[in-house]
Amino acid sequence: MSFWESLGWMLWATVFIGYLFALFAIIADLFRDHKLSGWLKAVWVFFLLFLPILTALVYLVARGEGMTERSNKAARDAEKAAESYIREVAGKSPSEEIATAAALLEAGSISEEEFAALKLKVLS
Repeated sequence: MSFWESLGWMLWATVFIGYLFALFAIIADLFRDHKLSGWLKAVWVFFLLFLPILTALVYLVARGEGMTERSNKAARDAEKAAESYIREVAGKSPSEEIATAAALLEAGSISEEEFAALKLKVLS
């Protein structure tokens, strides 16, 4: 196998992998779009199987803007879910912990020494 044949195979492999990325992105977008009916999704998938490159290009031109919007919305939703989970797991902030301890001190549930120990623990 010559150098140019190897280079040609690498080029085609790169193009094929790029096409697969585009194909999976299109299929994911099809199923992410709740406004599109099931029959239209089936038509798109059918043409993606039998006229793959032409259909992928048509899809990207015709529905590319909506594809971007749906992708951005999915990313924002995932980010909000992650932030919510982190806040839930992290617990209270130090100022909230001290305020809770102060309320317990005022109610007489804990002593001055216990309040000082809790405050020291929260601040360190």
